[in-house]
Amino acid sequence: MPSVTALTASAVLFDLDGVLTPTADLHMRAWAEMFGALLTQHRAAPFTDRDYFRYLDGRTRYAGVAAVLASRGLDLPWGDPGDPTSADTVCGVGNRKNDVFFALLEQQGIAPYPGSLALLDRLQSIGVAVAVVSSSKNAVPVLQAAHLADRFPVIVDGLTAEREHLASKPDPAMYLAAARRVGAVPSGCVVVEDAISGVASGAAGGFGLVIGVDRGAGADALHAAGADVVVRDLAELLEEAA
Repeated sequence: MPSVTALTASAVLFDLDGVLTPTADLHMRAWAEMFGALLTQHRAAPFTDRDYFRYLDGRTRYAGVAAVLASRGLDLPWGDPGDPTSADTVCGVGNRKNDVFFALLEQQGIAPYPGSLALLDRLQSIGVAVAVVSSSKNAVPVLQAAHLADRFPVIVDGLTAEREHLASKPDPAMYLAAARRVGAVPSGCVVVEDAISGVASGAAGGFGLVIGVDRGAGADALHAAGADVVVRDLAELLEEAA
C-alpha cells in the first residue's frame, strides 16, 4: 500500500498541462495543426490523437517532435533551439508548434480545472508544499494566464531541464529535482500526472504515491505505467478524504 496520501504528504508535485489546467487540449490542437501540414508535405501518414498520447504527451517539445518524425520514418537534422520556425529541423518544427500554441492561448485564455484548484486550496491550507514539474518551456506563461503563478514557489520546467541538463520524462530527474527544491524526500512526496511518460517517471523515482489523472490516456495505461491510483478529476481525492 502507498505510504502517503495527497493530504498527508510532505509535498505534492503537480504536472501542469492536463493536471492543473486544460492546456493539454490546446497543445493537442497546436500539434495537430502543425503536424497536419508537415506530414502532408512529406506525404506521411496523418497525425492522430493516438500520436499525441504515444509520442508527445509529457515529453519535452523537441523530443516529442523527434519521436513523431521517427514514427513516420522521417529524419530531419536536430538543428538548434534558436532555429526560425521556417527551418526544416526538429527544433524549427518544435518552434513552429510553439507559435501556434501561443496564438491559441492568447485567443482562448486558460482557467484551472475546478477540482485541481480545490485540491490546491486544501493542500495550501494545511501547509503541504507544492511544486509544478512540467516538460513544457511554456509553464510560467501558462501559470500566469491561469492566475496560478504565485501559488508555486518551485517550478521545474523544460527551461530548467535544458539549463540543468535534466533528462526528460519518463526519467525521474525532473521530479527528483523538484523534491530537492521543496526539501522533501521522494518517499514523502506525491506525484500527480496525466501523461503515461510522467506517471512512469514518478514510478521510477521512488515516490510515496503516484496519482494518474485520466484525461484521455486511459486508466489501464496509467496503471500499467506505474500509477498507484487513477482518478478522473482531482476533486475525487477530497471526496475520499471526507
